Amino acid sequence: MGIMELDETAGRLILHASVFLYGDAATAALAANIANDIAMHWNESHAVVQRQGRTYEIIFNIVGEHAPNLVPEDVYSNENASLNFYRVEEYVHGDISFVDGINSNTGYFKLQNLLNNSTTAAHEFGHSLGLDHPEMLDIRGTGAPGIMYPRGTITDPEFQYDPTAAPGAVGGTMNPFFRKVSQHDVDGLRLHKLRFNEHGYAMVGDFSSVWHDRHWQP
Repeated sequence: MGIMELDETAGRLILHASVFLYGDAATAALAANIANDIAMHWNESHAVVQRQGRTYEIIFNIVGEHAPNLVPEDVYSNENASLNFYRVEEYVHGDISFVDGINSNTGYFKLQNLLNNSTTAAHEFGHSLGLDHPEMLDIRGTGAPGIMYPRGTITDPEFQYDPTAAPGAVGGTMNPFFRKVSQHDVDGLRLHKLRFNEHGYAMVGDFSSVWHDRHWQP
């Protein structure tokens, strides 16, 4: 979720979003890394948006904050559309990071999913902006996977965990490291449909406002 700024003078659309991390595995360094990861992946597409006959460059401006003193009321009562709240722990039910639906500003991340350039944060942020997983999950012959393909997607061997593994076997599915944001992903956000207020701002995504208690390992 974020706030889109329309800069007519510079010909830019700038998405402003802040990522607040809480939970036992959250740190200031991790918050900064996640913000940088999201911004890097979404900006490296150099995507543009066609709006009212004009081409706009799109910029993703993401800030990360460690929020160790965050309380449920901070999440429930928040009315700032640029704020996103994610709990980070070493253990998560289901063993996978998630956000609370398409168009949301809250979720729960597994620490291991966020390490080693996994693209998980950028993928989940795509959900928060309104993108779902693609329907076709066997994309052999199409090149590098887009950012919204989930773990388990069948890809060409060079994009697998193990390039020598059979498709779908252990090691034979997509390594998230290879996901890339494309113009197609940005097109899916339908930013040309945004309605800006008199100050040149519009909301992207929506409030889910869910506080997550820690998941305890059985």
